Amino acid sequence: QLQLVESGGGLVQPGGSLRLSCAASGFTLDYYSIAWFRQAPGKDREGVSCISSSGGRTNYADSVKGRFTISRDNAKNTVYLQMNSLKPEDTAVYYCAADSYGSRCPMSEYAMDYWGKGTPVTVSS
Repeated sequence: QLQLVESGGGLVQPGGSLRLSCAASGFTLDYYSIAWFRQAPGKDREGVSCISSSGGRTNYADSVKGRFTISRDNAKNTVYLQMNSLKPEDTAVYYCAADSYGSRCPMSEYAMDYWGKGTPVTVSS
């Protein structure tokens, strides 16, 4: 079965850092672009970041630009989201999703073919 599994979420203090991982099973991520989304209580799901299959194209939401970094290691079939200088507003369930059109960098839900179950991130003192 095709599956994406997020990990690395947890509780951190404001200003802290976390690194989220998105690992694929049942298929290889080599030809997929990957995006991270998040959804906070009472809010719509929003795009956070995306990366093309080669890693040559990335995109970030304005709210996380300069603080978050997306990267991928195709040999490990894994995509990462390094989150620094975390704020309480970053609290959400974070999801990774895969798009079979690897040359693009989607930030919309309609473009994604596969989704993980999400990993919660809580930023609080």
